[in-house]
Amino acid sequence: MFTGIIETIAVISKLEREKGNLHITLKSDLANEFKIDQSVSHNGICLTVVDVNYKEYVVTAIEETISKSSIGSWKVGNEINLERAMKMGDRLDGHMIQGHVDQVGKCADIVEKDGSWIITIKYSKSNNITVEKGSIAINGISLTVFGSNNNSFSVAIIPYTYSNTNFKTLKVGDTVNLEFDILGKYLEKMLSKHN
Repeated sequence: MFTGIIETIAVISKLEREKGNLHITLKSDLANEFKIDQSVSHNGICLTVVDVNYKEYVVTAIEETISKSSIGSWKVGNEINLERAMKMGDRLDGHMIQGHVDQVGKCADIVEKDGSWIITIKYSKSNNITVEKGSIAINGISLTVFGSNNNSFSVAIIPYTYSNTNFKTLKVGDTVNLEFDILGKYLEKMLSKHN
């Protein structure tokens, strides 16, 4: 479980395919604190640490993860949002995030507005929904939805979040990982069984 409060940025230093798997080597100041078998959120994707070597570590994505997220388009040098799993007893500053990407979306618009940014995301038709003032995770970042429409929504990004996540590198047309609010997913499933 994660909260969507990004701790730091990692930089991809190596990508290696092995059959259906993708091994990703990343550089991070947190690497020496990681343990093998630890779950870490990478742009909202929960991946297991399989090797640690000083300031670098390796995670592996399976074909299922590659097909449902933006991970297949990652390149050496990309900045990736990192968050370690939450600890029992800590404050829950964001919202509950599982690290299981529901689908990808595309950045449709970025508007700078009075020192902040309004980002609009479009996504393919699915059972996933957003609600006004509800929660969404974009690349693992816990955000509040506004302008909720069918298959699109907007979020407001404050300067701190913009500077300390990979939102600063986001461009119109870029693909992002979306994890919709877990409560909304349960509710949608329950309601669809009764219709």
